[in-house]
Amino acid sequence: MAAQSFTEELLAFINRSPTPFHAVEQMVAALKQAGFEQLDEAASWRLDGFERNFIVRNDSSIVAVQGNPATLAESGMTMIGAHTDSPCLRVKPRPDLYRHEFYQLGVEVYGGALLNPWFDRDLSIAGRVHFQDPQGNLQYRLIDFARPVAVVPSLAIHLDREVNENRRINAQQHLPPVLLLHTSSVQYDNQDGHIKALISEQISRQNPDCDVEHILGFELSLYDYQAAAWIGIDREFISGARLDNLVSCFTGMQAILANPDQPALLVCNDHEEVGSTSFCGADSNFLRSVMQRLLADPQQLSRCLHHSLFISCDNAHGIHPNYADRHDANHGPALNGGPVIKINSNQRYASNSHSVAAFIQACRAADVPYQHFVVRSDMACGSTIGPITAGQLGVDTVDVGVPQLAMHSIREMAGSQDAYHLKKALSAIIRGKRT
Repeated sequence: MAAQSFTEELLAFINRSPTPFHAVEQMVAALKQAGFEQLDEAASWRLDGFERNFIVRNDSSIVAVQGNPATLAESGMTMIGAHTDSPCLRVKPRPDLYRHEFYQLGVEVYGGALLNPWFDRDLSIAGRVHFQDPQGNLQYRLIDFARPVAVVPSLAIHLDREVNENRRINAQQHLPPVLLLHTSSVQYDNQDGHIKALISEQISRQNPDCDVEHILGFELSLYDYQAAAWIGIDREFISGARLDNLVSCFTGMQAILANPDQPALLVCNDHEEVGSTSFCGADSNFLRSVMQRLLADPQQLSRCLHHSLFISCDNAHGIHPNYADRHDANHGPALNGGPVIKINSNQRYASNSHSVAAFIQACRAADVPYQHFVVRSDMACGSTIGPITAGQLGVDTVDVGVPQLAMHSIREMAGSQDAYHLKKALSAIIRGKRT
Protein backbone atom coordinates (compact mmCIF):
# COMPACT_ATOMS: atom_id res chain seq x y z
CA MET A 1 0.00 0.00 0.00
CA ALA A 2 2.90 2.37 0.66
CA ALA A 3 4.08 2.09 -2.95
CA GLN A 4 0.55 2.58 -4.29
CA SER A 5 -0.07 5.66 -2.14
CA PHE A 6 3.29 7.12 -3.15
CA THR A 7 2.55 6.62 -6.84
CA GLU A 8 -0.91 8.16 -6.50
CA GLU A 9 0.66 11.26 -4.97
CA LEU A 10 3.28 11.31 -7.73
CA LEU A 11 0.62 11.27 -10.46
CA ALA A 12 -1.29 14.07 -8.72
CA PHE A 13 1.90 16.14 -8.53
CA ILE A 14 2.54 15.65 -12.25
CA ASN A 15 -1.03 16.57 -13.14
CA ARG A 16 -0.74 19.81 -11.14
CA SER A 17 2.60 20.71 -12.75
CA PRO A 18 2.10 21.48 -16.46
CA THR A 19 5.17 23.79 -16.49
CA PRO A 20 8.36 24.22 -14.43
CA PHE A 21 6.73 27.23 -12.75
CA HIS A 22 3.82 25.11 -11.56
CA ALA A 23 6.13 22.29 -10.46
CA VAL A 24 8.11 24.67 -8.25
CA GLU A 25 4.87 26.16 -6.92
CA GLN A 26 3.77 22.66 -5.88
CA MET A 27 7.13 21.96 -4.25
CA VAL A 28 7.06 25.26 -2.35
CA ALA A 29 3.63 24.39 -0.94
CA ALA A 30 4.79 20.94 0.17
CA LEU A 31 8.00 22.28 1.75
CA LYS A 32 6.14 25.01 3.63
CA GLN A 33 3.64 22.49 4.93
CA ALA A 34 6.58 20.42 6.22
CA GLY A 35 8.01 23.41 8.09
CA PHE A 36 10.59 24.75 5.63
CA GLU A 37 11.03 28.52 5.49
CA GLN A 38 11.78 30.49 2.35
CA LEU A 39 14.96 32.53 2.09
CA ASP A 40 15.31 35.51 -0.25
CA GLU A 41 18.51 35.67 -2.29
CA ALA A 42 18.37 39.47 -2.07
CA ALA A 43 18.31 39.48 1.75
CA SER A 44 20.94 38.75 4.38
CA TRP A 45 20.74 35.27 5.85
CA ARG A 46 21.18 34.51 9.53
CA LEU A 47 21.36 30.75 9.93
CA ASP A 48 21.58 29.42 13.47
CA GLY A 49 21.29 25.77 14.49
CA PHE A 50 19.48 23.11 12.48
CA GLU A 51 17.68 24.91 9.65
CA ARG A 52 15.15 23.83 7.06
CA ASN A 53 15.03 26.39 4.26
CA PHE A 54 14.42 26.73 0.55
CA ILE A 55 15.37 29.28 -2.11
CA VAL A 56 13.58 29.86 -5.43
CA ARG A 57 15.10 31.46 -8.51
CA ASN A 58 13.11 32.50 -11.58
CA ASP A 59 10.05 30.71 -10.13
CA SER A 60 11.27 27.61 -12.00
CA SER A 61 14.33 26.41 -10.02
CA ILE A 62 14.53 25.58 -6.32
CA VAL A 63 17.07 24.56 -3.69
CA ALA A 64 15.82 23.06 -0.42
CA VAL A 65 18.33 22.40 2.35
CA GLN A 66 18.17 21.08 5.88
CA GLY A 67 21.03 20.85 8.36
CA ASN A 68 23.20 22.75 10.81
CA PRO A 69 25.81 24.85 8.98
CA ALA A 70 28.07 24.59 12.03
CA THR A 71 28.38 20.81 11.66
CA LEU A 72 28.15 20.32 7.89
CA ALA A 73 31.94 20.48 7.46
CA GLU A 74 32.21 17.32 9.55
CA SER A 75 29.08 15.48 8.44
CA GLY A 76 28.66 16.50 4.83
CA MET A 77 25.21 16.00 3.34
CA THR A 78 23.29 13.96 0.84
CA MET A 79 22.60 16.17 -2.18
CA ILE A 80 19.91 15.22 -4.69
CA GLY A 81 19.56 16.92 -8.07
CA ALA A 82 16.84 16.86 -10.73
CA HIS A 83 15.34 19.19 -13.34
CA THR A 84 11.91 20.77 -13.64
CA ASP A 85 11.67 21.22 -17.42
CA SER A 86 10.57 18.85 -20.18
CA PRO A 87 10.54 19.11 -24.00
CA CYS A 88 7.41 20.82 -25.25
CA LEU A 89 6.00 23.46 -27.58
CA ARG A 90 6.47 27.03 -26.35
CA VAL A 91 4.31 29.93 -27.50
CA LYS A 92 6.23 32.64 -29.38
CA PRO A 93 6.16 36.28 -28.12
CA ARG A 94 3.97 37.43 -31.03
CA PRO A 95 2.27 34.16 -31.91
CA ASP A 96 -1.04 35.19 -33.47
CA LEU A 97 -1.68 33.59 -36.84
CA TYR A 98 -4.88 34.12 -38.86
CA ARG A 99 -4.90 31.71 -41.77
CA HIS A 100 -7.78 30.34 -43.85
CA GLU A 101 -10.36 31.25 -41.21
CA PHE A 102 -8.37 29.56 -38.43
CA TYR A 103 -6.80 31.28 -35.44
CA GLN A 104 -3.49 29.59 -34.61
CA LEU A 105 -0.42 30.17 -32.44
CA GLY A 106 3.16 30.29 -33.59
CA VAL A 107 5.19 27.89 -31.47
CA GLU A 108 8.82 27.05 -30.90
CA VAL A 109 10.13 23.58 -30.05
CA TYR A 110 11.70 23.54 -26.58
CA GLY A 111 14.31 20.83 -26.10
CA GLY A 112 14.67 17.55 -27.95
CA ALA A 113 11.00 16.73 -28.32
CA LEU A 114 9.57 13.76 -30.18
CA LEU A 115 7.26 15.72 -32.50
CA ASN A 116 5.00 13.05 -34.02
CA PRO A 117 3.08 12.39 -30.76
CA TRP A 118 2.06 16.07 -30.52
CA PHE A 119 -0.38 15.70 -33.40
CA ASP A 120 -4.08 15.10 -32.70
CA ARG A 121 -3.77 15.53 -28.93
CA ASP A 122 -6.08 17.62 -26.74
CA LEU A 123 -3.75 20.45 -25.70
CA SER A 124 -4.01 23.10 -23.04
CA ILE A 125 -1.83 26.14 -22.25
CA ALA A 126 -0.06 27.11 -19.04
CA GLY A 127 2.84 29.24 -17.86
CA ARG A 128 3.90 32.54 -16.32
CA VAL A 129 2.64 36.01 -17.31
CA HIS A 130 4.00 39.44 -16.34
CA PHE A 131 1.67 42.43 -16.58
CA GLN A 132 1.10 46.02 -15.45
CA ASP A 133 -1.86 46.72 -13.20
CA PRO A 134 -3.88 50.00 -13.34
CA GLN A 135 -1.63 51.50 -10.64
CA GLY A 136 1.46 50.97 -12.78
CA ASN A 137 2.82 48.09 -10.71
CA LEU A 138 4.60 45.18 -12.38
CA GLN A 139 3.02 41.88 -11.34
CA TYR A 140 3.04 38.26 -12.44
CA ARG A 141 0.74 35.29 -12.17
CA LEU A 142 0.85 31.64 -13.15
CA ILE A 143 -1.97 30.64 -15.43
CA ASP A 144 -3.38 27.34 -16.58
CA PHE A 145 -6.27 27.13 -19.01
CA ALA A 146 -6.88 23.66 -17.52
CA ARG A 147 -9.07 22.53 -20.41
CA PRO A 148 -8.46 21.44 -24.01
CA VAL A 149 -8.08 24.63 -26.04
CA ALA A 150 -5.81 23.64 -28.93
CA VAL A 151 -4.89 20.83 -31.31
CA VAL A 152 -2.23 20.22 -33.97
CA PRO A 153 -4.24 18.34 -36.62
CA SER A 154 -2.55 15.73 -38.79
CA LEU A 155 -2.75 15.90 -42.56
CA ALA A 156 -5.07 13.21 -43.92
CA ILE A 157 -3.31 10.19 -45.39
CA HIS A 158 -5.19 10.81 -48.65
CA LEU A 159 -3.14 14.00 -49.09
CA ASP A 160 0.18 12.38 -48.17
CA ARG A 161 0.23 8.75 -49.28
CA GLU A 162 3.86 8.26 -48.16
CA VAL A 163 3.33 9.52 -44.62
CA ASN A 164 3.78 6.12 -42.96
CA GLU A 165 7.04 5.50 -44.78
CA ASN A 166 8.59 8.93 -44.89
CA ARG A 167 7.18 11.67 -42.68
CA ARG A 168 9.18 14.86 -42.21
CA ILE A 169 7.91 17.52 -39.79
CA ASN A 170 8.76 21.14 -40.41
CA ALA A 171 8.46 22.85 -37.02
CA GLN A 172 7.66 26.26 -38.54
CA GLN A 173 5.01 25.03 -40.98
CA HIS A 174 3.41 21.99 -39.39
CA LEU A 175 3.26 22.59 -35.63
CA PRO A 176 1.15 25.75 -35.11
CA PRO A 177 -1.95 24.54 -33.24
CA VAL A 178 -5.52 25.50 -34.05
CA LEU A 179 -7.45 27.32 -31.29
CA LEU A 180 -10.59 28.64 -32.96
CA LEU A 181 -12.19 29.75 -36.18
CA HIS A 182 -11.33 33.33 -37.10
CA THR A 183 -14.77 34.71 -37.80
CA SER A 184 -16.11 38.25 -37.79
CA SER A 185 -17.07 37.83 -34.13
CA VAL A 186 -13.40 37.56 -33.08
CA GLN A 187 -12.19 40.91 -31.79
CA TYR A 188 -8.48 41.55 -31.55
CA ASP A 189 -6.02 44.42 -31.45
CA ASN A 190 -3.85 44.75 -34.57
CA GLN A 191 -0.81 45.45 -32.40
CA ASP A 192 -1.20 42.81 -29.70
CA GLY A 193 -3.30 40.23 -31.49
CA HIS A 194 -5.74 37.91 -29.77
CA ILE A 195 -3.43 36.01 -27.43
CA LYS A 196 -3.12 38.84 -24.90
CA ALA A 197 -6.89 39.12 -24.62
CA LEU A 198 -7.08 35.39 -23.94
CA ILE A 199 -4.32 35.64 -21.34
CA SER A 200 -5.98 38.59 -19.58
CA GLU A 201 -9.27 36.74 -19.49
CA GLN A 202 -7.58 33.69 -17.98
CA ILE A 203 -5.79 35.75 -15.30
CA SER A 204 -9.10 37.34 -14.32
CA ARG A 205 -10.80 33.94 -14.22
CA GLN A 206 -8.17 32.52 -11.86
CA ASN A 207 -7.71 35.77 -9.87
CA PRO A 208 -11.03 37.66 -9.71
CA ASP A 209 -9.51 40.50 -7.67
CA CYS A 210 -6.61 41.03 -10.08
CA ASP A 211 -6.79 43.89 -12.60
CA VAL A 212 -4.68 43.67 -15.75
CA GLU A 213 -3.93 46.82 -17.70
CA HIS A 214 -1.18 45.61 -20.07
CA ILE A 215 0.32 42.18 -20.71
CA LEU A 216 4.06 42.82 -20.89
CA GLY A 217 5.57 39.36 -21.23
CA PHE A 218 4.77 35.68 -20.96
CA GLU A 219 6.33 32.23 -21.01
CA LEU A 220 3.60 29.83 -22.06
CA SER A 221 3.74 26.16 -22.99
CA LEU A 222 1.32 23.81 -24.64
CA TYR A 223 0.77 20.58 -22.74
CA ASP A 224 -1.16 17.34 -23.05
CA TYR A 225 -4.44 17.77 -21.22
CA GLN A 226 -4.86 14.03 -20.64
CA ALA A 227 -3.98 13.26 -17.04
CA ALA A 228 -1.17 10.97 -15.99
CA ALA A 229 -2.58 7.57 -15.08
CA TRP A 230 -1.98 3.98 -14.07
CA ILE A 231 -2.03 1.68 -17.11
CA GLY A 232 -1.62 -2.01 -17.87
CA ILE A 233 -3.75 -5.03 -17.06
CA ASP A 234 -2.23 -5.27 -13.59
CA ARG A 235 -1.54 -1.53 -13.24
CA GLU A 236 2.18 -2.24 -13.59
CA PHE A 237 2.87 1.00 -15.45
CA ILE A 238 2.25 4.71 -15.29
CA SER A 239 1.82 6.92 -18.33
CA GLY A 240 1.83 10.68 -18.57
CA ALA A 241 3.54 13.84 -19.69
CA ARG A 242 6.74 15.12 -18.13
CA LEU A 243 7.71 11.91 -16.30
CA ASP A 244 11.19 13.06 -17.34
CA ASN A 245 11.92 14.60 -14.94
CA LEU A 246 9.07 15.42 -12.53
CA VAL A 247 9.35 11.86 -11.21
CA SER A 248 12.80 12.74 -9.86
CA CYS A 249 11.72 16.14 -8.50
CA PHE A 250 8.88 14.59 -6.52
CA THR A 251 10.85 11.54 -5.40
CA GLY A 252 13.85 13.56 -4.23
CA MET A 253 11.61 15.92 -2.28
CA GLN A 254 9.75 13.06 -0.61
CA ALA A 255 13.01 11.38 0.40
CA ILE A 256 14.15 14.53 2.18
CA LEU A 257 10.77 15.14 3.82
CA ALA A 258 10.84 11.57 5.12
CA ASN A 259 14.12 12.28 6.95
CA PRO A 260 13.61 15.67 8.60
CA ASP A 261 16.47 15.33 11.09
CA GLN A 262 19.23 14.47 8.58
CA PRO A 263 21.44 16.92 6.66
CA ALA A 264 20.29 16.89 3.04
CA LEU A 265 19.81 19.14 0.03
CA LEU A 266 17.56 19.04 -3.02
CA VAL A 267 18.16 21.13 -6.13
CA CYS A 268 15.73 21.12 -9.06
CA ASN A 269 16.95 23.25 -11.97
CA ASP A 270 15.14 24.55 -15.01
CA HIS A 271 16.60 24.47 -18.56
CA GLU A 272 18.32 21.07 -18.40
CA GLU A 273 16.67 20.08 -21.67
CA VAL A 274 18.37 22.98 -23.48
CA GLY A 275 21.85 22.73 -21.99
CA SER A 276 21.45 24.16 -18.45
CA THR A 277 23.15 27.46 -19.33
CA SER A 278 20.89 30.12 -17.83
CA PHE A 279 20.79 32.12 -14.63
CA CYS A 280 18.69 29.41 -12.97
CA GLY A 281 20.08 26.34 -14.73
CA ALA A 282 22.55 23.79 -13.38
CA ASP A 283 25.33 25.60 -15.22
CA SER A 284 24.64 28.80 -13.29
CA ASN A 285 25.90 29.91 -9.87
CA PHE A 286 22.60 29.08 -8.15
CA LEU A 287 23.59 25.99 -6.16
CA ARG A 288 27.17 27.16 -5.65
CA SER A 289 25.93 30.51 -4.34
CA VAL A 290 23.58 28.81 -1.87
CA MET A 291 26.37 26.56 -0.63
CA GLN A 292 28.77 29.49 -0.22
CA ARG A 293 26.21 31.36 1.86
CA LEU A 294 25.53 28.33 4.03
CA LEU A 295 29.27 27.85 4.63
CA ALA A 296 30.98 31.20 4.14
CA ASP A 297 34.39 29.85 5.18
CA PRO A 298 35.97 28.29 2.03
CA GLN A 299 37.69 25.61 4.09
CA GLN A 300 34.44 24.62 5.77
CA LEU A 301 32.69 24.48 2.41
CA SER A 302 35.42 22.32 0.87
CA ARG A 303 35.31 19.94 3.81
CA CYS A 304 31.52 19.67 3.58
CA LEU A 305 31.66 18.87 -0.13
CA HIS A 306 34.40 16.29 0.48
CA HIS A 307 32.09 14.43 2.87
CA SER A 308 29.03 14.79 0.63
CA LEU A 309 27.53 12.75 -2.19
CA PHE A 310 25.53 14.31 -5.04
CA ILE A 311 22.90 12.04 -6.59
CA SER A 312 21.86 13.27 -10.02
CA CYS A 313 18.38 11.83 -10.59
CA ASP A 314 17.18 11.80 -14.18
CA ASN A 315 15.12 9.13 -15.88
CA ALA A 316 16.93 6.38 -17.79
CA HIS A 317 16.23 4.49 -21.01
CA GLY A 318 14.42 1.26 -20.18
CA ILE A 319 14.71 -1.54 -22.70
CA HIS A 320 12.00 -1.34 -25.38
CA PRO A 321 10.66 -4.78 -26.42
CA ASN A 322 10.31 -3.66 -30.05
CA TYR A 323 13.74 -2.04 -30.24
CA ALA A 324 15.88 -4.17 -27.93
CA ASP A 325 18.81 -3.91 -30.36
CA ARG A 326 19.20 -0.22 -29.39
CA HIS A 327 20.62 -1.32 -26.03
CA ASP A 328 23.87 -2.94 -25.04
CA ALA A 329 22.91 -6.56 -24.42
CA ASN A 330 24.14 -6.48 -20.80
CA HIS A 331 22.74 -3.07 -19.93
CA GLY A 332 19.03 -3.03 -20.80
CA PRO A 333 17.14 -1.79 -17.69
CA ALA A 334 13.70 -3.30 -17.09
CA LEU A 335 10.66 -1.33 -15.96
CA ASN A 336 9.94 -2.06 -12.29
CA GLY A 337 13.46 -3.45 -12.02
CA GLY A 338 14.61 -0.71 -9.67
CA PRO A 339 16.72 2.46 -10.02
CA VAL A 340 19.20 2.56 -12.88
CA ILE A 341 22.86 3.48 -12.30
CA LYS A 342 24.07 5.35 -15.40
CA ILE A 343 27.73 5.07 -16.39
CA ASN A 344 29.67 6.60 -19.28
CA SER A 345 33.46 6.52 -19.55
CA ASN A 346 33.44 9.82 -21.47
CA GLN A 347 31.82 11.56 -18.49
CA ARG A 348 28.44 12.20 -20.03
CA TYR A 349 27.36 10.75 -16.69
CA ALA A 350 29.35 11.58 -13.56
CA SER A 351 29.24 8.16 -11.90
CA ASN A 352 32.50 6.61 -10.69
CA SER A 353 33.25 3.37 -8.86
CA HIS A 354 33.11 5.03 -5.42
CA SER A 355 29.81 6.84 -5.96
CA VAL A 356 28.30 3.76 -7.64
CA ALA A 357 29.35 1.61 -4.68
CA ALA A 358 27.75 4.06 -2.25
CA PHE A 359 24.46 3.94 -4.16
CA ILE A 360 24.49 0.14 -4.40
CA GLN A 361 25.16 -0.07 -0.69
CA ALA A 362 22.11 2.11 -0.04
CA CYS A 363 19.93 0.02 -2.36
CA ARG A 364 20.94 -3.12 -0.52
CA ALA A 365 20.28 -1.52 2.85
CA ALA A 366 16.79 -0.52 1.66
CA ASP A 367 16.16 -3.92 0.03
CA VAL A 368 15.72 -2.20 -3.34
CA PRO A 369 16.73 -3.80 -6.68
CA TYR A 370 19.09 -1.81 -8.91
CA GLN A 371 20.25 -1.92 -12.53
CA HIS A 372 23.00 -0.54 -14.76
CA PHE A 373 22.82 1.40 -18.01
CA VAL A 374 25.65 1.96 -20.47
CA VAL A 375 24.82 3.23 -23.93
CA ARG A 376 25.84 1.12 -26.93
CA SER A 377 29.43 1.83 -27.94
CA ASP A 378 28.32 2.85 -31.44
CA MET A 379 25.68 5.34 -30.24
CA ALA A 380 25.91 8.85 -28.79
CA CYS A 381 25.17 9.23 -25.08
CA GLY A 382 22.91 11.88 -23.56
CA SER A 383 23.87 13.74 -20.42
CA THR A 384 22.43 15.17 -17.20
CA ILE A 385 23.06 17.85 -14.61
CA GLY A 386 25.41 15.36 -12.92
CA PRO A 387 28.67 16.21 -14.74
CA ILE A 388 27.83 19.92 -14.64
CA THR A 389 27.23 19.95 -10.89
CA ALA A 390 30.23 17.71 -10.18
CA GLY A 391 32.43 20.15 -12.07
CA GLN A 392 30.84 23.25 -10.55
CA LEU A 393 31.16 22.09 -6.93
CA GLY A 394 33.84 19.42 -6.96
CA VAL A 395 31.52 16.91 -5.27
CA ASP A 396 31.47 13.14 -5.72
CA THR A 397 28.50 12.33 -7.95
CA VAL A 398 26.47 9.36 -9.14
CA ASP A 399 23.93 9.47 -11.98
CA VAL A 400 20.81 7.39 -11.40
CA GLY A 401 17.19 7.38 -12.51
CA VAL A 402 13.93 5.56 -13.00
CA PRO A 403 13.77 3.50 -16.22
CA GLN A 404 11.17 4.63 -18.73
CA LEU A 405 10.02 4.26 -22.32
CA ALA A 406 9.11 6.96 -24.86
CA MET A 407 11.47 9.54 -23.36
CA HIS A 408 10.72 13.07 -24.65
CA SER A 409 7.36 12.05 -26.07
CA ILE A 410 4.24 14.01 -25.16
CA ARG A 411 3.33 10.96 -23.03
CA GLU A 412 5.97 8.79 -21.43
CA MET A 413 5.77 5.41 -19.73
CA ALA A 414 7.42 4.01 -16.60
CA GLY A 415 6.98 1.19 -14.11
CA SER A 416 4.54 1.93 -11.31
CA GLN A 417 6.96 0.62 -8.64
CA ASP A 418 10.21 2.30 -9.62
CA ALA A 419 9.69 5.80 -8.21
CA TYR A 420 8.99 4.25 -4.81
CA HIS A 421 12.10 2.08 -5.17
CA LEU A 422 14.14 5.21 -5.87
CA LYS A 423 12.64 7.05 -2.90
CA LYS A 424 13.62 4.18 -0.57
CA ALA A 425 17.18 4.16 -1.92
CA LEU A 426 17.53 7.93 -1.55
CA SER A 427 16.18 7.77 2.01
CA ALA A 428 18.73 5.09 2.86
CA ILE A 429 21.57 7.31 1.62
CA ILE A 430 20.25 10.29 3.57
CA ARG A 431 20.15 8.20 6.74
CA GLY A 432 23.51 6.53 6.07
CA LYS A 433 26.97 7.70 7.05
CA ARG A 434 28.81 9.78 4.43
CA THR A 435 32.55 9.10 4.14
